[in-house]
Amino acid sequence: MIPATLLQIAEWVDGALIQGRPASVIESVSTDSRNVEASQLFVALKGDKFDAHHFLGDVAANVAPAVLVSDLPASTESFRGGIIRVKDTLAGLQAMAMNHRRSNRDQFVVGVTGSNGKTSCKDFLSAVLEADGPVNKTSGNLNNHIGLPLTVLSGSSEDRYGVWEMGMNHPGEIEVLAEIGQPDAAVITHIGTAHIEHMKTREAIAAEKASLPAAVALDGFCVMPQSDDFYSFVSDTVACEMVGVGFDVGEVQAHEVVSVSGGRTEFLLSSKFGDDAKVSLPVRGRHMVMNGLLAAAVGFKRGISAADISERLSNVEMTGGRLQERIINGVTVLDDSYNANPDSMLAALHAVKEEVVSGRKVAVLGFMGELGEHEESEHRVLGERVVAMGVDTLVTVGARASLINEGAASLAGENLNFNDHEAAAEYLRGHVAAGDLLLVKGSRAAAMEKVITLLS
Repeated sequence: MIPATLLQIAEWVDGALIQGRPASVIESVSTDSRNVEASQLFVALKGDKFDAHHFLGDVAANVAPAVLVSDLPASTESFRGGIIRVKDTLAGLQAMAMNHRRSNRDQFVVGVTGSNGKTSCKDFLSAVLEADGPVNKTSGNLNNHIGLPLTVLSGSSEDRYGVWEMGMNHPGEIEVLAEIGQPDAAVITHIGTAHIEHMKTREAIAAEKASLPAAVALDGFCVMPQSDDFYSFVSDTVACEMVGVGFDVGEVQAHEVVSVSGGRTEFLLSSKFGDDAKVSLPVRGRHMVMNGLLAAAVGFKRGISAADISERLSNVEMTGGRLQERIINGVTVLDDSYNANPDSMLAALHAVKEEVVSGRKVAVLGFMGELGEHEESEHRVLGERVVAMGVDTLVTVGARASLINEGAASLAGENLNFNDHEAAAEYLRGHVAAGDLLLVKGSRAAAMEKVITLLS
């Protein structure tokens, strides 16, 4: 965080500084009462099931210099630090982040949204832009109405770039995040069916995603796969420049895409902005190549050379759980367990189809969440895709995932559903062998990484 005084923060959040020295300096923000440090402002958030005001006594004991509160419980009576009072601490946190961003307009911010691939794209983007200076990027899943403000406030005056994920699952959420982050450029990875339970239609999802580039200034730009069904819709909706990317199409293109040993994917990067370059991504799948193209396009627009983009993409460190390869007793395990929706499931199955292995291809899948009335049909369609993608054995976990097995009824090999992770792992231990390939994937709530842990 760029250091700010208590008085400045009180003005940012439209709050009252009711205790403390106005000139006291705050260097960072925390919402976790267990880890508050000196020089931090503790923000006491309230939720449906928690109220951090109950822990202000612990914060006082941890010598925090100041707190942001909406009410004053007795536990603050002995507190000698600064107290800023607001009507709503979440609104205060968001206002603080928005004003912090306004005070650092020299930082070039790229907002990243999409139905899937946000985190991988963020990893690629950060790696590319680091060729031009320090980057403040989203950590973990801090991409919502609480996480984004914390990400913004975690930056410093040294950051040349901000690469911030902006997620949503209800209408209107992207607009709020864009107001906080004030992006100079936008990236839309894909418009699919994730969160369709709450959004109802893909058209509504597209309109929600388009609200990010709609918030970009006229001299900014939006990067998006040109083959996306809603590319024209977004282009017609927003005022900023559109930059299309794709396989043999768009202003930034990938050619000659091949999978190579060690789980890498190679392709020729070309664009209208500069020279061509060979890229060797340290991950599998054409969908990962697309994420690399999105990052490359932003890099080109920022004046980074094709050679530097290639070097950065080829050596990027990816966030865990995204088609990460592990070898367990000679079995290649593709850990894509972080999350899942119909589009990302299909992309992962495509990656499996492209693999050449000496043994069998095994899909170990959990359910997909937030599909609403589409849950039954989408799981059955996923089962059909498992068959079409050449999977030899299907293993699913939990009752909700059993619909995948029903869709895969024509699978020639084993097609099994287990009640829990332990039973699935026990079966796999006895039935997979060196040379086999296992894809492990499911929604976050399915916790499919437990299967990998048990196999290990």
